[in-house]
Amino acid sequence: MTRPGGRLVICEFSTPRQAAFRRVYMTYLMGSLPRVARTVASDPESYVYLAESIRDWPDQESLATSIGRAGWRGVEWRNLMNGIVAIHRATA
Repeated sequence: MTRPGGRLVICEFSTPRQAAFRRVYMTYLMGSLPRVARTVASDPESYVYLAESIRDWPDQESLATSIGRAGWRGVEWRNLMNGIVAIHRATA
């Protein structure tokens, strides 16, 4: 909880907006990243979990809707890296 006028800022992995890029990114995320992690990481299952978490995280609009339903005002987001990351902002 924040005091009135407080700000919420969330920087999270998100969903690329452009369909062709989204397909390439999801193929990398769910296929290549776990495969590479299994060969080089000391805890490869963490990378599998990361990929699954990113895949299952709500897209920009869905997260903005959830934030608004939670009572935040002026909800907006900005895509970074072609939508791989998004910054959501809102005011209490």
